[in-house]
Amino acid sequence: MTRIIRLSLLLIFLLPIMSVAQQTKVFTGAKIIPISGEPIDNGVLVTKGDKIVAVGTEAEVDIPSNAKTFDVTGKVIMPGLVDSHSHIGNGDGGDRSAALHPDTRIIDSIDPHSETFKKALAGGVTTVNVLPGSGHLMSGQTAYLKLRNADKIEEMLFVDDSQKEVAGGLKMANGTNSIGDPPFPGTRAKSASMVRELFIKAQDYKDKIEQADGDPEKMPTRDVGMDALVEVLNGERIVHYHTHRHYDILTAIRLAEEFGFRIVLHHVSEAWKVADEIAEAEVPASIIVLDAPGGKPEATDIKYKNGAVLEKAGVTVGYHTDASITDTRLFLRSGAFGVRAGMSREAALEALTIENAKMMDLQDRVGTLEAGKDADFVVLSGDPLSVYTKVEQTWVEGIKRFDYSNPKDRKYSTGGYNVFRGSAHNHHGDK
Repeated sequence: MTRIIRLSLLLIFLLPIMSVAQQTKVFTGAKIIPISGEPIDNGVLVTKGDKIVAVGTEAEVDIPSNAKTFDVTGKVIMPGLVDSHSHIGNGDGGDRSAALHPDTRIIDSIDPHSETFKKALAGGVTTVNVLPGSGHLMSGQTAYLKLRNADKIEEMLFVDDSQKEVAGGLKMANGTNSIGDPPFPGTRAKSASMVRELFIKAQDYKDKIEQADGDPEKMPTRDVGMDALVEVLNGERIVHYHTHRHYDILTAIRLAEEFGFRIVLHHVSEAWKVADEIAEAEVPASIIVLDAPGGKPEATDIKYKNGAVLEKAGVTVGYHTDASITDTRLFLRSGAFGVRAGMSREAALEALTIENAKMMDLQDRVGTLEAGKDADFVVLSGDPLSVYTKVEQTWVEGIKRFDYSNPKDRKYSTGGYNVFRGSAHNHHGDK
């Protein structure tokens, strides 16, 4: 009898938690921009737990009687923003002992309590590709993160087991960033030759694994760096390549074609000079907008029309923040700059969402508002490309992660940089 009473009390305690986690939520009255289709005036978004159940007009969507309803009349709802190149989380990669570090993993250094995640949420960002820096030819393995409330980095990954599954891409770079004193290359040509040399070793390592055919006696001695490069050669791990000048862009493409790996070009300041070549290679480009003078000489010829030229050429193009090079709170304005320079509105919004998701193989989970996808979305005060618009709410997998009306959250949207310079360990209750 006592055991039955205990079980009953446990159920009484757990049922409310379980019901909240799986609660159906309905958002009504907003203009919905699903990205996957035309905008829906006075639309309805239905979520259950961490997934989207339905998106459409009031006439198309059946609203469950037990749902929690949110009236967002006059607002705009769009998918959570996807940032294909970011450095939030205070992580790092390879050191100065070598120019090529395929073995280092940024997930081994990210602080899940970093205030930079809250800053990104204040800008409507829900998914990020967090990369090590670009001071190396190969600075390490990136991490594809969902901005969930987390105490450990594993809780933010898209994969369940980072020891067995590919949790991100591989960061590479060329140009002036990776040139230096030995053991770093002194020229661009030497940079490319060092990359070739390492990939030839990786091909040999891959061949030995295949020839072993599962026989542990014949397997080569394990090399964790080579393991990552075999994933690259197998197309399982995407190379995210920092490159700026037009000839550096073509070198990156040349290396990808030579070794058959998948590549996303990042920054590509001079992409407008070689847009047709990028299109012919069928390589996506993740670009950045710089709206102030300064930066490196390689970005001297960057132009606002980059997005428009790439769109016209037929390239898959996305925008990124390179946070903190540009402010994650203002990520939407990257698309606005693109439209100002001739990019179509549709392509600019796709460049902030679904096109970036494709660059991480996450298009089946995020990037559009469709039934079955993750319940990641942003509630905006107005048009997403207007300078007057504020991010009012950011939802990740059906959980509100940012609320402008909450003073504790609002400081991340409106505060100065000192907001993000405090000790992260003093803010665990305010994630």
